Amino acid sequence: MNKDHDTRLALPPISKAASGPLYQQIVDGIKRQVSEGRLPPGAPLPSFRALAEELLVSLITVKRAYEELEREGIIYRRQGLGTFVADDGDARNREAKVVRAEALLREAFDEAREAGLESEEMLGLARRILTEENRQ
Repeated sequence: MNKDHDTRLALPPISKAASGPLYQQIVDGIKRQVSEGRLPPGAPLPSFRALAEELLVSLITVKRAYEELEREGIIYRRQGLGTFVADDGDARNREAKVVRAEALLREAFDEAREAGLESEEMLGLARRILTEENRQ
């Protein structure tokens, strides 16, 4: 059996019609798999070529996605061995999401402040949203 095809990722379809660049869709899909435990630490990932063929994208697109994931410490590459999920990939993924969530909340609070909301009103709004989310 071809080593390139041993590891299959259950990524959602990658599409030019979807929001975000193709490489980012791959990054997000792999991060989701890592955070949900479907790709445990040490799990091998497909080669650039195998994943590009599977997703019907260019090698450059997959290479850019893997480089982004490696830069974030979620995966690592070993020359001649392949690409693998980092031991602390899930923790790094979570850390990056917390930083992003904080930035988005700051942006939302800035918008709310510009709309004239006071701190207590913003907290009430946040509580309402969290309550609604917890019901789903």
